[in-house]
Amino acid sequence: MVKTVTEYVCQGCGHRAPKWLGKCPECDAWNTLIEERAKEIGSNRKVRGNTGTDHASVQPVTGVEALPQNRLITGIGEFDRTLGGGLVEGSLVLIGGDPGIGKSTLLLQSVGRMAQSGGRVLYVSGEESPAQIKLRAERLGALSDNLLICSETCIEDVLRIVDRVEPRVLVLDSVQTFFTADLQSVPGSIGQVREVAFKIFQDIKKRSMPALLIGHITKDGAIAGPKSLEHIVDTVIYFEGEKGHSYRILRTIKNRFGSTPEIGVFEMLPEGLAEVENPSDIFLAERPTDSPGSVIVSSMEGTRPLLVEVQALVSSSSSIGMPRRMAAGFDQNRMSLLIAIMEKRLGLNLQGEDIFVNVAGGLKVSEPAVDMGVAAAIAGSFRNQAIDRHTVLIGEVGLTGEVRSVMQLEARLAEVERLGFKRCVVPQSVQKDKLLKKQGSMNLVLVKTLSDAFDAVF
Repeated sequence: MVKTVTEYVCQGCGHRAPKWLGKCPECDAWNTLIEERAKEIGSNRKVRGNTGTDHASVQPVTGVEALPQNRLITGIGEFDRTLGGGLVEGSLVLIGGDPGIGKSTLLLQSVGRMAQSGGRVLYVSGEESPAQIKLRAERLGALSDNLLICSETCIEDVLRIVDRVEPRVLVLDSVQTFFTADLQSVPGSIGQVREVAFKIFQDIKKRSMPALLIGHITKDGAIAGPKSLEHIVDTVIYFEGEKGHSYRILRTIKNRFGSTPEIGVFEMLPEGLAEVENPSDIFLAERPTDSPGSVIVSSMEGTRPLLVEVQALVSSSSSIGMPRRMAAGFDQNRMSLLIAIMEKRLGLNLQGEDIFVNVAGGLKVSEPAVDMGVAAAIAGSFRNQAIDRHTVLIGEVGLTGEVRSVMQLEARLAEVERLGFKRCVVPQSVQKDKLLKKQGSMNLVLVKTLSDAFDAVF
């Protein structure tokens, strides 16, 4: 006998409760519990995953036959880079981003190129009609007889279409608009998003067919829906970009078949997204000359070293006792830590100053290798002293003011030399002779402390 069970599920963390609560006991969020009705079979129902066997098959890992990772090339190099070299057969990829950032444009461009190369692609949209998709495909140059489009929201109907047309790649835009008939909750609820993703996951694994899911993100910057959705999929990619900037960053958060965090850089143009093959050149193109507070740093994004400009502005605070500290593209807590180190270890009186830090170009950097550059930018603006424009700073700063070594320094220095910089300030802990042999005529300045670095650049 089939009966209906009602549960209340938190849309933030996925906590389940038998009755409605104003406040979620798990994440302490208010008014996030939504009613969900699920069909449940009575006492004779089978539990998912219970096969009735006494024991599972166990074998040593050395005796397992490895499966080949066949990849499908999307035709967009920066997209393939973030995927680890292309789409792996049977993989489930989730792409998230703010509304209007370019998620649908990117996928329609990529699947259009795959379709033009001979592969059949099924593009299912729950937000746009076929006529709207065709207009966008014409603008992007993605028209092809192998690109099949439809407007559908029931996931069971979508899977029946997949059975009929047998595509090579499946695209769902977006996952929050689809629903399963097994649940009575509205599309986009935490239960619907989870079950839709799980049904897609099970189906594509049997077919060895890759699937791409578009997911909207919340105001907090997370994928709308359960956090467990990121655990179900094989790859999670975020599409980032600042308002007022034409550049977009495709950043890999999770990848079972490649390195993380890998990034791809694009420029949004009227005819679609254009790849940026040399991002460092773009981020440094408008750098000011001999300006206090401007410093070049090296950030490692996956396997790619990037040179970016860090800007700092220090001015006398107009408020009493509450100076403003703001950071764009850099962690504000990390900035406060560097300010405290400079006050304690170097004697800089910054406590009454307004301090602003910005990473030019809309890029977000978070690794410790940019610490010394950020500190030098703040000190340069405070002292009103410019750093030589041909100098790059690379190094992590510890709490005692020491400069620590960073990973993949050789790759960073190769990028520094390629772009024509003459001097690079690096931690003293590196092997100078070994690096000098590979970097040619570039001058390496070895420093042990942040004070030594400031003496070298000011």
